[in-house]
Amino acid sequence: MWRRNINNKNIKIPIVNCLKPRLLSTVRRKSSMTNENLTTTSASAASPMQLPHEADVVVIGGGSAGCHTLYHLAKRGVNAILLERAKLTAGTTWHTAGLVWRLRPNDVDIQLLANSRDMLMQLEQETGLDPGWIQNGGVFIAHSNTRLDEYKRLATVGNALGIENYVLTPQETQKVFPLLDPEAFIGALYSPGDGVVDPAMLCTALTRAASKYGGKAYENAPVDDLLITTTNKGKKIVGVSTPHGNVKCETVINATGVWGRDLIEKHGSSLPLIPMKHAYIVSETIPGVRGLPNLRDHDYSTYFRIQGDAICLGGYEPNPILLETVPKDFHFGLYDLDWSVFDTHLNGAIKLCPPFGNYGVKSTVCGPESFTPDHKPLMGPDNTIIGLFHNCGFNSAGMMFGGGCGEQIALWVINGKPDLPMFGFDLRRFTEEQNRATQWISEKSHESYAKNYSMVFKYDQPLAGRDFQKDPLHEEMLANNAFMEEKQGWERPGFFLANKALVLPYDWYGSYGNKRHKDSAYERVLDGDLKYNTFSEHHNLIGEEALACRNNAVVFNMSYFCKLFLEGPEAEKAADWIFSGNTKRDIKKTVYTCALNNFGGVEADVTISRLSSGTGAVHDPKFEGQGYYIVAGGASAYYTYSTIREELRRQNFKASVRDVTADIGVISIQGPKSRDILQQIVDCELTDANIPPNSTLLTKCQDVTNSRCEYDVRLLRVSFVGELGYELHVPKEYCASVYRSLMTVGATNDLRNAGYRALYALSSEKGYHLWSFDLRPDDTPLEAGLGFTCRKKGLYKGKAAIDQQREEGLTKRIVYLTLDEQIPIWGLEGVYRNDEPVGFLRRAEYAYHLGKPLAQTYIQRRDNKIIDTNYIQEGNYEIDILGKRYKAQCYLRSPFDPEGKRVLGIYS
Repeated sequence: MWRRNINNKNIKIPIVNCLKPRLLSTVRRKSSMTNENLTTTSASAASPMQLPHEADVVVIGGGSAGCHTLYHLAKRGVNAILLERAKLTAGTTWHTAGLVWRLRPNDVDIQLLANSRDMLMQLEQETGLDPGWIQNGGVFIAHSNTRLDEYKRLATVGNALGIENYVLTPQETQKVFPLLDPEAFIGALYSPGDGVVDPAMLCTALTRAASKYGGKAYENAPVDDLLITTTNKGKKIVGVSTPHGNVKCETVINATGVWGRDLIEKHGSSLPLIPMKHAYIVSETIPGVRGLPNLRDHDYSTYFRIQGDAICLGGYEPNPILLETVPKDFHFGLYDLDWSVFDTHLNGAIKLCPPFGNYGVKSTVCGPESFTPDHKPLMGPDNTIIGLFHNCGFNSAGMMFGGGCGEQIALWVINGKPDLPMFGFDLRRFTEEQNRATQWISEKSHESYAKNYSMVFKYDQPLAGRDFQKDPLHEEMLANNAFMEEKQGWERPGFFLANKALVLPYDWYGSYGNKRHKDSAYERVLDGDLKYNTFSEHHNLIGEEALACRNNAVVFNMSYFCKLFLEGPEAEKAADWIFSGNTKRDIKKTVYTCALNNFGGVEADVTISRLSSGTGAVHDPKFEGQGYYIVAGGASAYYTYSTIREELRRQNFKASVRDVTADIGVISIQGPKSRDILQQIVDCELTDANIPPNSTLLTKCQDVTNSRCEYDVRLLRVSFVGELGYELHVPKEYCASVYRSLMTVGATNDLRNAGYRALYALSSEKGYHLWSFDLRPDDTPLEAGLGFTCRKKGLYKGKAAIDQQREEGLTKRIVYLTLDEQIPIWGLEGVYRNDEPVGFLRRAEYAYHLGKPLAQTYIQRRDNKIIDTNYIQEGNYEIDILGKRYKAQCYLRSPFDPEGKRVLGIYS
């Protein structure tokens, strides 16, 4: 044995560490299961493998993701097989730490983790096999009041969702974990239901259970290639090729982890995934450790996993080793641990748990893991190949999310949709351009890794991958001192400052020989937003922008919004089916409506304008048949486009959808004086008769700096903030000129810029929705108060579910809550009615016109009975904020301008 001195502590390192790379048969975690228990088929020289000639679904990869997927498919009656290149758990699953934590700052994550844990707890009864689940609890350690506030927020949403947890003092924490130094931290969050799972035992139990339902796993069965045909709809899966023959199928699920990109790149598809080395060390026997809970010390970026009488220590360092590829035969191999990378975890671990420093290191585990730009898995249908699904990129959390995500991907394949709102996991949260941008992927994945244990703030912004996509007004925004935010690769203005605060080139947080920026005005401004128990330092500044909109007029740069054209011989038929509203309106009419899934959930909310064929300009296209102009939110733009495109393919409509987002800028002017200001540069009358609310027309804008120049634009009279307002949709080449002309003529009326922080506050105050927050695929329009978007005549996707809800009533409904106390709310806070939990805040803002915090939440009874108006109105409501409940006023609709007069221009 070698010995290594760290902080005057002798750390033993086994001599096996000098092997590069090594097979870990000597240190592989022992399991009570043997290979005889595995319900798999393997090839041998004596008995060549016989694969089935066809299957409904082929799952590629025998790790946690693949085995869970096979189990959930087979359990639901799907003829599914799993093909593993080597042995089950090979690759990344076998060396995982296997930790399962239940509390995260996202309700969907919590539900997925709860589903994973529930499955683990019932799997032994179902299979007769121990899945290796140990419920020893989990503790989060806090070293600062801000971190403790974050844990209190997690506790509130945990309580609302039924996750047992306790906020502890250091002395109380020491009773749970006696080896800790109570002087080394200020508090903790304890979740008794957390635990750890053995990967080999789990995968054995899963494949055994799957076999009972007809599923089968094949070891030593590598997939050489995807078999793809080209149809009039595009590339389509028809099978897979293996050394043991081809298997016909129409659906393939890629669960290959760090190898997730390899099979698909040759077929023109790509994934935003990068392999990195990820490590932990296993201590010698430490007396008193057995049975203690696992620890996460987010501030020191370390975790303790209790393994018998030893502690496994790992974490997320600022300088992880990025890999280009991982060899195909790296089945049970490991890398040597680079102590220059790993050392960062040791000092904090020893401060927190002094006895840990008195014992040596028995073994080290450093293997490849797959990481993504936002530290979330890559799931759902491929962007290019029909019939190909992905379930990979788990960022070393595959054991935690495997069960929940395996179930969701199975439902995705069977029903066409998961039953949870999986946008945060859906591959389509990224554009195809992002999926191919290797530098962007590397930067973003590095930052997400390095910040994995950082505090999660609502308005935090990435420093990596910036300026990936710039709209036509980008330079104008910077010239006006916009503080820029990033959404789906686009830069957009958050708010406007007195001085510039520009995003600097990514410095990799000082790693890999880069120097950390000594002075970053952008980061200084950003720090002002990183709050839990006080308002942002920019609260009043954003309020000035919001109130200028309510009282005067402002300009919003909405250029990154999704802009699509639906056209073709059957475009009208397609629009009638895809959208719930009546799109058979007069030419130039603009309608707000939704695209639903089969369960009535909202996949997208859009405005859609019926057009006549035009000049061929980008904003006025020529087309055969009917044409529609569709505008939707920018943060989910590619998802919206994909949803419409896939439905056109599925229904074989003779129609197409084109994305023109990058070709058209959007200048929105909103507020009581918007009509008077805009009228000065457009050559049409802005009367209610000529352009009524929710309509569009073509017009020209005068260049006030050059009287001989005028520009063709599309004008929409719509509002996302509840005021009289208009949007100019302008070809990108003269968008900046139109913007400057508008600001010039508006100067005498104090026209000013406003950013998205004000925009979202205003829209929430009005009661408008923000998709993926208070309007998601698990919400129906009726539940969301959008029944007016669902026509009662004619068929459309999801109508059967809507009709059923209309007949049976609603078991959940959206309500609006306001607080009289001037305290910040951020979302996820628990909501109580008559002292019982009924939901959590989906969306939370400050209503500057009302002068109080305002939030949207969905109320649901504990007995799941119908919720009527009386039930809502007769309750007494409270919001749990950092462990203290505050009385809230409840409304069926937002109390701001409930009659909707302002959007009509009625201000008297």
